[in-house]
Formats: sequence, C-alpha cells, structure tokens
Amino acid sequence: MSKRSKYTAEEKYKILIYYENEVGSIQEICIRYNISTSTFYEWRYNYEKNGIDGLIESKKYNKYSKELKEQAIQDYFSGKYSQMEIAKKYELPNRSVFKLWINKYNCHREITGTPKGMKHSMAKGRTASFNEKLEIVQY
Repeated sequence: MSKRSKYTAEEKYKILIYYENEVGSIQEICIRYNISTSTFYEWRYNYEKNGIDGLIESKKYNKYSKELKEQAIQDYFSGKYSQMEIAKKYELPNRSVFKLWINKYNCHREITGTPKGMKHSMAKGRTASFNEKLEIVQY
C-alpha cells in the first residue's frame, strides 16, 4: 500500500509560508502539523526546485534501472552523501524511495530494475470443493 500525504499542495505551501513569515521554528511547525523535519525539508526543497507544482503528489509510477539503483547505493555507502542528498542527486521523488532500495540491499535481496507493469506476487492456487473443505475442517 502506498503512503500518501494527508496534505494537499496548497496546505503544504501554507505550512512553508508560516516558516518564511517567522510564525515559528521548523521544530514548532513540524510538531503543530504532525510532520517530520525531513518531510518539511523535502517539501521546501521540492518547492524551491519546482514551485507549487513540486508540492503536488505524483501519480505516476517511476521506473529506475538496476544500474542507477546500484550506483545510488554505492554513493550512499561511500559515506559522502546522506539519503536526502542521494534522493536529490538522482532526482528521486523523495528519500523514502531510496530507503526501500537500501532495505532491499541490506536484506541481501537482488537489486533489479523497475519492471514494466506490476508483478503479481501470489500464485493462483487450486480451488477446493465444498466437500474437500468440509473434510479438512473435520480432520
């Protein structure tokens, strides 16, 4: 299940403007609106880069090659970049995309390119008849 923001682009913009107008510190604003400081910084970066359009949540499914993912992971483990800097360098929508790649790498799972279309993870099993189900329950 994807994680979607509970704030619209306009609401995000208002939160950023509160900070610009010195209504409160970043910490105070984050506590007031129940967001993390990293989320605040992501919004601010996206706004500075793309204006109000940068605050609109993307509906498209981005595809990344295996090579790009591996290079991003290598850069991160070199110690030269933070997760946020990697997300900016590789133009990822946010740092959570990169965190998924790191988790996969740390679990020793294969890093693959984004496939075309969605994969179905469940295999189609056979259907049991009513009598078979009854027999299983009685067993």
